[in-house]
Amino acid sequence: MAAYMIARVKVTDPTRYKKYVESTLPTIEKFGGRFLARGGRTVTFEGPEETRRIVILEFPSLERAQQWYASEDYQTVKKLRVGAAEGKFIVVDGVSS
Repeated sequence: MAAYMIARVKVTDPTRYKKYVESTLPTIEKFGGRFLARGGRTVTFEGPEETRRIVILEFPSLERAQQWYASEDYQTVKKLRVGAAEGKFIVVDGVSS
């Protein structure tokens, strides 16, 4: 069953964060993941206005998402984000058909 990673990111250094963004795709694809949304326009329907960057990734399974996050490849790339952005990353199982 597919799983979805949702990230809410406050970018604090756009120049450094851009290097992180440019480096993530190969690590994600290696684990069967793909971007569904990546920092596009948002509208808040309820609650406080969301001002952070929203990213949604799809992985073949929750386990593959966990393997990606723990992988040496991503952990190396993740270092580019440290000091350039603050984020919250969660993964949720999709609905089975």
